[in-house]
Formats: sequence, structure tokens, C-alpha cells
Amino acid sequence: MVKNKLVKPFLKWAGGKRQLVDEISQYIPRYKTYYEPFVGAGAILFSQQPHRAVINDLNTQLCITYRAIRDNVEELIEILKIHSEQNALLGSEHYYKVREMDRNRDFNNLKDVEKAARLIYLNKTCYNGLYRVNQQGLFNTPYGSYNNPSICEESVLRAICKYFNSNDVTITNEDFAIATESAKKGDFVYFDPPYDSPNSTNFTGYQANGFDHQEQTRLMETMSELTEKGVKCLLSNSATEFIENLYSDDKMFVIEYVEATRMINSDASRRGKVKEVLIRNWK
Repeated sequence: MVKNKLVKPFLKWAGGKRQLVDEISQYIPRYKTYYEPFVGAGAILFSQQPHRAVINDLNTQLCITYRAIRDNVEELIEILKIHSEQNALLGSEHYYKVREMDRNRDFNNLKDVEKAARLIYLNKTCYNGLYRVNQQGLFNTPYGSYNNPSICEESVLRAICKYFNSNDVTITNEDFAIATESAKKGDFVYFDPPYDSPNSTNFTGYQANGFDHQEQTRLMETMSELTEKGVKCLLSNSATEFIENLYSDDKMFVIEYVEATRMINSDASRRGKVKEVLIRNWK
């Protein structure tokens, strides 16, 4: 299959897998349906460009954005052009006006394509491309003060739209366990959850309710259930003692170690090269 090089992440995303695409891809087996329940910016999805896929994220605004690209890309592009013009004229004034929209009751009355354009604009102009929400689920990253940010990548958005509409790609906004319920033998699931962070140094603020050890354990149990169904799974996570112990059943799981460069961390000593794990459920 010839892959379209323009089908690539259109967002900056903490923990994104662009730099690890080649490393991860060598572990991806043949599959009938591709599942990615923590799709984020979609680096692995877009590198694979599967004909049949179920992609999911608990971030509702992100899922709205993927659907807007699929269903309404031309209107999305026109709105992004307006944001780009306003950002050039007003800078942080326009940014904070747009950021405050989700504090307003009228936010729910916005069209989905307008919400999608808002997310892309904020992502391209916020500090360090850091998508972060507070405990109320409200976007709270400050302005990034970039020179001429690339807010509207028309060719990329149109290429992703064409990919979605030329293939069988389902976009869901569910819990990861629900999103993978339909997976069966011959399918493949790539899990890229918020990483384990024992000292809360890794960035995990994608969603208001976080992803603690109880959630990490529930994810392992979901992966075990999929293993029993004959579904091949691959998981990315931090190389922490907790994660290594959680997946210590060597009859079910194989742990590989990789190095990644991480620039978003509250602890400066944990930026740069860090050790991560790739855990698979087949030999």
C-alpha cells in the first residue's frame, strides 16, 4: 500500500510518538482491524494508515476535531484562516478570548467545526503545544508567543479527510475498555495511555480526572482479557518499577526498552532522553 506522506499529525501533543514511529512500527503485526484507544495526535495511526480502524480518545474536544476533519474539512479550514489572521493582528488578546470560550455557557451552542478550529488554533499557539486542562476540564495553557505559527495546514487536513473517507475508520469517545470491546482474534490494539508518573513529574493533564495506578491496573486487566481473546496488543509506557511489576507475567507479556526525548516535564531533570517500555502480549 502506498501511504500518503501528508497524512500525519496535525497537532502538537505531549507524549506524542512521532520520534518513535520506526521503533514502534517494527513490533506491529499483521491485523484485520487496527484499534487505538488513546489516539492523541495519531502518529502511529497515520504512519500505519490502516484500511479498517477504530480510534478513540476520552478527550471529547479531540474526537470532535477528528470528526470535523472527516465531515467538514473545508469549513474548518476557513475558520482556521480567520483565527490565523486574528492571531497575526492581535496575538495574545485573540488567544485568551478564544481560550475563555469554554468558560461560557454559550460554548455548548458552538458548532462542532467551530470547537475543532478552536482546539487546533489553541494547540498551535499555546505555550510549548501543551494541551492541558484543569480539574474542571477547562483548557488553561498560556499563550506561546510564536513568530508566524502554522495554524492552518490545509494540505495536511485535506489529506487526513481523504484518508478517513476512503477507509473504514470509526471515531469513538469512550473509556478505553469499551473502545476495545469489539476487538477479536486477528485484530491489533496499540495502547498509548497517559504515562505512569510516580512523582507526578510526567505530564498527564490531558483530561480532568487523570490516570492513576488504579487506571493503569485496569488497563493491564483489559490487555489480559484481550490476550485471552487472541487479540495482539502493544503498550507504550514509562519504565517505572510499578509498570514493570504490573506486567511481570512473562508467560503473557514481553517488555522491551526504548529511549525517547521528552521536552515536557515539571521536573527539569526528567527532560531529554528518558527510558520507556514497549510491552506486547505475544512472543
